[in-house]
Amino acid sequence: MTNEENLSKSTFELLKKTTSELPSDVTKVIKETKARENDGSTAQYAMDIIQKNLDLASRNQRPICQDTGTVLIYVDHPVGFSQKKFTQIAEKEIVKATQAGFLRQNSVDPITGQNKGMNIGPGHPAIHFHEHDKDTVTIKMMLKGGGCENVGAQYALPYTTLNAGRDLSGVRKVILEAVLKAQGKGCSPGVLGVCIGGDRGSSFMESKNQFLRRLDDVNGHKELRDLEEDILESANKLGVGPMGFSGNTTLLGCKIGMLNRLPASYYVSISYMCWAYRRQGVELAKDNTISKWIY
Repeated sequence: MTNEENLSKSTFELLKKTTSELPSDVTKVIKETKARENDGSTAQYAMDIIQKNLDLASRNQRPICQDTGTVLIYVDHPVGFSQKKFTQIAEKEIVKATQAGFLRQNSVDPITGQNKGMNIGPGHPAIHFHEHDKDTVTIKMMLKGGGCENVGAQYALPYTTLNAGRDLSGVRKVILEAVLKAQGKGCSPGVLGVCIGGDRGSSFMESKNQFLRRLDDVNGHKELRDLEEDILESANKLGVGPMGFSGNTTLLGCKIGMLNRLPASYYVSISYMCWAYRRQGVELAKDNTISKWIY
């Protein structure tokens, strides 16, 4: 096979695995969560159903959720890599994956509502390219459902409703309000990706970048690490629980990053990922075959 053919095959395999198997760091936390719920509770029943869903999807190589979501692709590549060619390949493989049933026909025209059934169109897939110093390519992928996207939020501090000022105490208040307002919508237990700072656009983008981190990683910024731990503990005391049925687990994790801001603006952007935390990645060899699965 040529390098281009290998890149096509690798992209398709990444799509197939992302839609049908959660990464090990996520499945580990889900199993731990199930054990924390009270025996015979609705929360435990919900977690049992989630676990059975994951087992069936993995065993049969079928989508974990009927909403296969927005396809987000992050490509780290060397100098000379053709972004245009990769975009063409990704679109072709998304059409192929849709026809094979690995992706739902999800992408529609916002004005007419027309669905061409191919899962491609303006802004979809969303591909982000980054040049790096290595001579090989890394591709990371997320599938983000519409339900969890709907409960994302962005705050401009100060937020007088909660007396939330421009400090980490204010940030904490608005994050927890966003979780409480969701009330299980977006298919809890979920994961938060948060960005403090930036402008309205870059802040939301960075909040989604946080989902590329493993749940078991450690934030290198002590204040943000402490806030992540605090949010996770506090959110799980709210009693919202799996699917909003009450229980001990509302969040599986919280990841927080930051960007420089202008003095006039202080944004806190909160992206929500459902329990179907579909995130996977590959490192490619020089011939574009898969040399390593990242997650």
